[in-house]
Amino acid sequence: MLAKTFSFGLNGLDASLITIEADSGRGLPCMSVVGLPDSAVKESRDRVRAAIRNSGLAWPQGRVTINLAPADTRKEGPSFDLAIALAVLGADEKIALENLERFAFLGELSLSGSIKPVTGVISAAIAASSTPGLQGLIVPAENAAEAALVAAIPVFGFRNINDVVLFLSNPAKGIPQDCPEPLSPVHDNTPDMSEIKGQHRARRALEVAAAGGHNILLIGPPGGGKTMLARRFAGILPAMTRRELLETTRIRSVCGLLRPGSILQESRPFRSPHHTSSHIALIGGGSSPRPGEITLAHNGVLFLDELPEFSRAALEALRQPLEEGVVHVSRAARAVHFPAQFLLIGAMNPCPCGRGGDRQNSCRCNDENIRRYLHKISGPLMERIDLHLRLPGLTSAELIDLPSGEASTCIRQRVEQARLLQYARQHKTEAMCNAQLPPQKIKEYCSLDKECRNLLKDAVDSLGLSARAHDKILKVARTISDLAGTRNIQTEHLAEAISYRILDRS
Repeated sequence: MLAKTFSFGLNGLDASLITIEADSGRGLPCMSVVGLPDSAVKESRDRVRAAIRNSGLAWPQGRVTINLAPADTRKEGPSFDLAIALAVLGADEKIALENLERFAFLGELSLSGSIKPVTGVISAAIAASSTPGLQGLIVPAENAAEAALVAAIPVFGFRNINDVVLFLSNPAKGIPQDCPEPLSPVHDNTPDMSEIKGQHRARRALEVAAAGGHNILLIGPPGGGKTMLARRFAGILPAMTRRELLETTRIRSVCGLLRPGSILQESRPFRSPHHTSSHIALIGGGSSPRPGEITLAHNGVLFLDELPEFSRAALEALRQPLEEGVVHVSRAARAVHFPAQFLLIGAMNPCPCGRGGDRQNSCRCNDENIRRYLHKISGPLMERIDLHLRLPGLTSAELIDLPSGEASTCIRQRVEQARLLQYARQHKTEAMCNAQLPPQKIKEYCSLDKECRNLLKDAVDSLGLSARAHDKILKVARTISDLAGTRNIQTEHLAEAISYRILDRS
């Protein structure tokens, strides 16, 4: 007899419908799986057979053939176990076929018949909600709340295969999982800006970066506070919207990074890969493309410490994602795209010895060594960073005598107010913050009076700025104006934005 069930396979972050057909007929007792399965799917033959027998259910007598369609799409991972087992039971007339075809199934089976959690259930729930004819999604109990975040299709969670068989005998008695409420953003464990002494200009630049979603490069001697500032930056970012929460949680679900018992990614991601990371680790890829660090930092912060020490290939690979907010990974077998709308914080020393700008230790590097060191970061990449800032080293007296700085809570309130102004002004576009403004909207939202235009013209001529750097200055000036609460960009706002292009002056 022939039975059919449905499941979902992952392609990057997206899920696609997989039809699982089971045929039980005459022949020597055996089970074969066709339809381009990988090793984990092929091994499901033994897991499924043991799970069914150890659950007290009968295994069909005869030949069982499993087909995973479409046959030209590679099927990966153990998440098809539950659907395969139910298709086998349906083919053996243990489950009503009409009930099997009303639901999609995800879950890995243990040999005892219990259903183990899998990755990517949010992507599967999104795909299931747009699949005609499906009336629900059945997942492991530990994944039920996670899948219910989509809130567009009923989700049922079960702990073993016997419970699923009982449910399919009378689906009307099933109680779907409630959609969990979004959690309040967690900032308690985030280091606070009040712990930073001095560095008032750097704190101001980070506030501007947070308010407008701008990338920033911190340049200063070792011990000047670059890393401390970067690690406290996430605490001044505004809380994520419901859409951002779902996007971020979906990425972590696919990568298997959700903490046990966690439903939502509660705060903005902060990723800090080591400078030995390869360009594939940063961007994503592999023979079976997986998200990289920039996708894990989506809607959050990517901190690259010791920026010049990253490989040239890794740094140059950042250029397109910084511009477009998405990364396209193409391989011979398939092509996927990953979201990468992150905020970049780079940190580097001013020279090879690291003492440039240090008021207590003199630099021993000559001009040629400094120039060669700075040129490890290409001009096109530097143009995509909105703010360049030099941090002076702190003296021992300043470390001892300076009071603590302003707390992250106060800064975050100003940042959120500026973001509200941006949303009210730009809600008809896709730009959630000033840094995302498309070129055709810059003239409309970043208009200048005659005095400001003259100032900007002089800066472009004297610094030799490119068209991209010109637009970056306008966007940063718009953010500074929003922080000041003014309707139009004023001269002092534009002058401050120009002052953040120090490497252009160099």
